Amino acid sequence: MAQLAEKFLLSRLSRAGFVALIAIAAACAVLGEPLTSATAAAAAGIVICGRSFHSSREKNPWPRIQQLFFVALLLLLLTSFWTGPWTLSHWLYAVPLVAFALVPGSIAALATIVIIVLSVVATQWATGLADRHQMISAFLLTVLLSGILIFLREYKTRQLAPLRRTDELTQAASREYLSADLHKEIQRSEREGTDMSIIMIGLDTHLSDNDPDEDIRSILPRIGRYLHSQIRDFDTYYRVADLQFLVILPGIATSDAIARAEVIRKGLCTLLESHGMKLTLSTGIAGLNIGDNADSLQQSAANALRRAQQQGGNRTQAYSAWGQASSHGQAPAEGPAS
Repeated sequence: MAQLAEKFLLSRLSRAGFVALIAIAAACAVLGEPLTSATAAAAAGIVICGRSFHSSREKNPWPRIQQLFFVALLLLLLTSFWTGPWTLSHWLYAVPLVAFALVPGSIAALATIVIIVLSVVATQWATGLADRHQMISAFLLTVLLSGILIFLREYKTRQLAPLRRTDELTQAASREYLSADLHKEIQRSEREGTDMSIIMIGLDTHLSDNDPDEDIRSILPRIGRYLHSQIRDFDTYYRVADLQFLVILPGIATSDAIARAEVIRKGLCTLLESHGMKLTLSTGIAGLNIGDNADSLQQSAANALRRAQQQGGNRTQAYSAWGQASSHGQAPAEGPAS
């Protein structure tokens, strides 16, 4: 709940900041200050492209567009050194924080150093400004405080990384741990000579375009709870994409995994229907074969799921190595749900 509240607060702050920056840009344009207006507009572009503004901004091309707005902001700040060293002095204070949030650390550090050097040089030219030394002192102090905040953020991220094993929306295990966990299960299965299967579950969103993304996302926590109720204590499930999940079933052969997948798929369809959502699901199953690794096993399940959806969705599809080789991904379908 704390994480959801944090997201809600950041979203509202982002929207409020965007509105404020657009208002500043419009006011400066009316007052005849085009450079400040353009800077405020570039900052507004950075905000609106951020994931805190909307969850869909995590996907391309939004991060790239956000970085382009940041480059535009830097160019405008550099331009201000020629029009007057402190025309945009207050905007300089945010450069380190914005830089380390949007671009790789090495690039952010370089951009910050360049801005600092140019600021110090510019003060030597601005002999008409009596308080120029106080300005540069305040700027350097702000950069120092920003550096401390960035260090604390990175330190916190590294300290909490081992604890972030679950997706906060669905409580499924994080995708970052899937390959490592699957590799361990494959090694255990081969060592003990037991079966192992995986199930990939995906919503057939192409069959229900009338349901907006917001409605689909609102049901994801219930889907996560349902999956948790259907697996054994030593099974694990992961959220591998926005609308896809993967379940690892140690000790389960492909035939048994198909039956389990059908139970899960039908149960989820009933859950969605009970919430008035005309959504269907498909599942793809892959069993561990000799020579499989974590990547190949995931790819097999993904191919089976894709084949199920290509056949109309609302069905379970098992992966077959010989079927894939002979018929371009076609494997015997287990049949659509009634």
